[in-house]
Amino acid sequence: MIHVDELCSYIRSQFNEPTAFIPLHDPRFIGNEKKYLNECIDTNFVSSVGEFVTRFERMCADYTGAKYAVAAVNGTAALHIALQLSGVQRDDEVLTQALTFIATANAISYTGAHPVFLDVDKDTMGLSPAAVASWLTANAELRDGQPFNRTTGRRIAACVPMHTFGHPVHLDELMEVLEQWNIPLVEDAAESIGSYYKGKHTGTFGKFGVLSFNGNKVITTGGGGMILTNDEDLAREAKHITTQAKIPHAWEFNHDRIGYNYRLTNINAALGCAQLESLPTILSLKRTLAEQYEAFFRNSNWTFFTAPADCVSNYWLNVLIAADRTDRDALLEATNKQGVMTRPIWELMNRLPMFAHCQTDSLENSIWFADRVVNIPSSAIVPNYRKNS
Repeated sequence: MIHVDELCSYIRSQFNEPTAFIPLHDPRFIGNEKKYLNECIDTNFVSSVGEFVTRFERMCADYTGAKYAVAAVNGTAALHIALQLSGVQRDDEVLTQALTFIATANAISYTGAHPVFLDVDKDTMGLSPAAVASWLTANAELRDGQPFNRTTGRRIAACVPMHTFGHPVHLDELMEVLEQWNIPLVEDAAESIGSYYKGKHTGTFGKFGVLSFNGNKVITTGGGGMILTNDEDLAREAKHITTQAKIPHAWEFNHDRIGYNYRLTNINAALGCAQLESLPTILSLKRTLAEQYEAFFRNSNWTFFTAPADCVSNYWLNVLIAADRTDRDALLEATNKQGVMTRPIWELMNRLPMFAHCQTDSLENSIWFADRVVNIPSSAIVPNYRKNS
């Protein structure tokens, strides 16, 4: 049995913070961040035009193995564009998980489509291929090769799994189901840069994948996202509509469709280039922390959640599984009172008022996780690191 006082003491010893507040996950700037930011400022290219944007896109494509990467202002915007370019239209339906950050559901809503919230697997916390197959069998039919919901009459236009806290979903099984139903896969890989499924980086399996570089992610641009694809035409379209759909010209302002002001700025991209250079070191440190947590919680009253089989997880946020909701709430209250930040998982999407009308399955595993998950401090522990140095 490990008591909360012992847990807090252990976490404080890991982070070498005997009294100060310990956040859940804060960024680490250990490379060329200041150098690249200064270069960016010196050139006066700080907006959405500049060499760092192109460099950051190329670096992300090279790192993930995607053929193309298109930078966006944040992960939500990236997912919105990916869904739109996948053919999702107003009053379509998109299959996704209820156990996710609200950005997933919001991006679906931006297209005018309706989310369908399905259950997750116990070993991934991500969308369950079995749940998707079961729901489709019970609720869908193919009409001229297109899947439709028999109850609502709406077309099922895409499926968006989210790799929860950096743990990949069962992609092989999910893709097999989606291929049977002709449903495009769009991966919400916002939390999973540095995570691999059977040796291949997340976000590179479907028609599109998206990454997030929010301030609390593994690496950050302050706010930013990336669209990944292997389709050159789709990459070109993504870049076009994220820059207001402006037709390139030296001085004229012509636009050929509704576009979006979604391009990442050069100054954010400069930060991202430096962060991506440090990513292998940051991932190594985070996985070391996860291994130490796993050993500490072995045979304890809480279960430490580990990577699924055949996967390499980035352990963006480390997860404890409490015995029940009462145990979860007690752990959250006690740790936060001691200045060690912990938090529960997100509220299930179907429990939020704007999505309460959406169709779901039983969500048995999702409810189980919602009652038990506690995230604990997960920042990369860099020796002798000082945030203000």
